[in-house]
Amino acid sequence: MSQTLAAVTGSISSVGYGLAAIGPGVGVGIIFGNGTQALARQPEAAGLIRANQILGFAFCEALALIGLVMPFVYS
Repeated sequence: MSQTLAAVTGSISSVGYGLAAIGPGVGVGIIFGNGTQALARQPEAAGLIRANQILGFAFCEALALIGLVMPFVYS
């Protein structure tokens, strides 16, 4: 006697993107949290710290965009 507990229908790629968005979300939080601490410790280095924050943010968001595009590529 076989019973089906749950059936998955449709595209599960949205679940994959949701899981893929966790990493960049955590990364952005770490970048800006540590950047705020660095600005509090050395306000005279604000320009360099801000530039590094923006660069790190761009890399994290690139990972999120890759996670968004990959389900369309492999479907």
